[in-house]
Amino acid sequence: MATSSEQRGAPLTPYQVQRYSRHIIMPQVGSQGQRKMLDSKVLIVGAGGLGSPIAVYLALAGVGTIGIVDFDTVDITNLQRQILHQHSDVGRPKVVSATETLKDYNPDVNVISHDAPITSDNAMDIIPNYDVIINGADNFPARYLVNDAAYLSGKPLVDGSILLFDGQATVYIPGTGCYRCLFPTPPPPGEVPSCAEAGVLGMLPGMVGSIQAIETTKLILEVGELLQGRLLLIDALSMEIRTVKIHQNPDCPLCGKKPTINELIDYELFCGMPAIE
Repeated sequence: MATSSEQRGAPLTPYQVQRYSRHIIMPQVGSQGQRKMLDSKVLIVGAGGLGSPIAVYLALAGVGTIGIVDFDTVDITNLQRQILHQHSDVGRPKVVSATETLKDYNPDVNVISHDAPITSDNAMDIIPNYDVIINGADNFPARYLVNDAAYLSGKPLVDGSILLFDGQATVYIPGTGCYRCLFPTPPPPGEVPSCAEAGVLGMLPGMVGSIQAIETTKLILEVGELLQGRLLLIDALSMEIRTVKIHQNPDCPLCGKKPTINELIDYELFCGMPAIE
């Protein structure tokens, strides 16, 4: 695999030079940048609407190791937007379908399947093993758990969400803010509808997920200006895109001056739903 200890930092092979040539000729990437991509390890939480385009584009781009967390099976209702899966995958585990699709796109990518819900018991066994964490889950228990685990592990978190015609994305770097700076506690059960309850435009995950993949690539390459300290808001109905500044909250219960959260808890009881869709 591209990320084996023998190959990390090694010169690109002739095959890799040809495959990633459109990256390598970019001054912001080059051969050294592509090697960073091949050596990187990215975790995607959720193999659904957002996780699908994220995983596909990162695999195509040459991210060496992609971890996928999801314990769900493919449902026919997923096929309206989840491009990792096809009709023949209905009823199969999403991590199996996702692995096969990504290996078809790029046989050299190392796909690690975590076929289990992410919980307070296993999050710290999974998340510290990756360089970048991406939230592709669509519910609050997972959103808060992944945010907390990424922060406590010192890992950057590329966050995104979608509902109806609306999407948003941002990047949280430990020490500069987190999801709880905006939303300190989960909402009461039933207050905010899920995609299953309210719906989502099928193309919107591709738009937001692509942005998350771009931000992840910028993190790996250490180039450009991240969406750190900025929340990107998309209104697909009016096709208006804007960013608003967000700041670290000194009273944040996780990353503030006097944090009260120093260990993980599961939020199903608060939100009335399981940790992963």
